[in-house]
Amino acid sequence: MTTIDYSAFDTPGRGRGLLDVFRYRYLLRLLIGKSTSLRYRNSVLGWFWSYVRPAVQFLVYYLVVGQVLGMHKNVPSFPLYLFSGIVLVNLFNEAFGAATRSVVDNKALVRKIYLPRELFPIAAVVGSFIHFLPQLAILVVASLLFGWLPDLASIGLMLAGMAIVLVSVLAAGLFFSAVNVRFRDAQNLVEIVRTIATWSVPILYTWVMVKDVTENIPWLFHVYMSNPLAVAVELFHHAFWARLPDVAAASPAPENLAWPEYFGIYATVAVALCACILAIGQYVFRRLERSFAQDL
Repeated sequence: MTTIDYSAFDTPGRGRGLLDVFRYRYLLRLLIGKSTSLRYRNSVLGWFWSYVRPAVQFLVYYLVVGQVLGMHKNVPSFPLYLFSGIVLVNLFNEAFGAATRSVVDNKALVRKIYLPRELFPIAAVVGSFIHFLPQLAILVVASLLFGWLPDLASIGLMLAGMAIVLVSVLAAGLFFSAVNVRFRDAQNLVEIVRTIATWSVPILYTWVMVKDVTENIPWLFHVYMSNPLAVAVELFHHAFWARLPDVAAASPAPENLAWPEYFGIYATVAVALCACILAIGQYVFRRLERSFAQDL
């Protein structure tokens, strides 16, 4: 009897999860190129929308929160404080939504061939990061006009903030992209989370205000500041806004110019949460991906 050696073959759906992405780097590049090229196809303004939408969002928040509610009186250089937080929240919201839709949007590929399904949410997150870069460029230019002088510390804080957001959004994206294939309600839940994300981090207000409100419930403030997105926003604030000459020379100094007490613990908890959510997201994704083709 002839025996067949199956050692050279892989069983579909039994890959190594995220580790398989390194074996399929070429496909990942193709998916990223596809998402970026199709984003503004048949659009008159094209990539210019990457500048227009955050600019309009910034102006609305600045006029309402800064001028009408008077936040510009409490926070020196409030436009930079606001914008340095908005760009990071925009990255989270856009990447989270794109990652959640990624598998469903590529259902034709999922039905026809086998490839690591993790490629889809990862490509979505990377594509969103590419479209985040114009906003980051505007933030850097605006900060320079306000007198910001970059150094290794500010660059390190900026990179740390982006890393926390990208890991957290990939972790959540893995989970929700898999659940969204079977239960399309997940996409509606993600829209609610994106709305909450804008208001649940200190960009339209300061962390000092939250601490004052939760003075009698200190554990609630600890939970609030352990949010990975809140930690990332504070890192961005200290990378850009806190290093402006007008802010450093303000008298009296803004209370939120200092780091929140126990910020090191908050950052550690946030990183640990990202790791846990990533492990859970990968587990759920691998459990549900076996029925992707049938559910789509």
